[in-house]
Amino acid sequence: MVIMDTDLHIRRAVHPTERIVTGRVVRLLEGYPREVRVGQPVLVAVLTAAGVMGLLMLLVRSLLSTGGRGARRRFKDLKKGPEFLVTPLRLRDRADRLLEVELHGHLPQSALHPADHVQLTLRPQRDPELPPRIERIVNLTTGQLLTPRTATVWSHLGPPLLLQAALGALLLVGVAAWTALG
Repeated sequence: MVIMDTDLHIRRAVHPTERIVTGRVVRLLEGYPREVRVGQPVLVAVLTAAGVMGLLMLLVRSLLSTGGRGARRRFKDLKKGPEFLVTPLRLRDRADRLLEVELHGHLPQSALHPADHVQLTLRPQRDPELPPRIERIVNLTTGQLLTPRTATVWSHLGPPLLLQAALGALLLVGVAAWTALG
């Protein structure tokens, strides 16, 4: 017969509600990938504007008879979105509460260690069930200021596609303005 001790109190990690939290790192949990969502209207607008410019460039290439095209990514690949690393972090604040927050992106391996005294600037996530994410870390033990960086929709689409879309949008606006004036 097993008798359970109901007086055991296991402290559960809570999600802090404060914008700035100071405490000691207890543990960095195992990281996992999370995907950035790419909104279909944004993607369609960018690809449409880039397609206009692409058609113009194709016309110019055919007139100049120069070959060669860069590799194009498929709509399905662009829609999937980039992944970024999510590392749950547990820390204990001055009130001895066990707090859980999320670190999005990568930091140097030597940047955070258990028992480091840190000050975190937090931002709530869209999903209220998720712990807040870290915007900035001041490692008071080492004196380092750390800002984790993650992939964004814009970095996922890439500068060449965005430049092509901007030029295509300018071309469409120019044609529309010329048509309206003429």
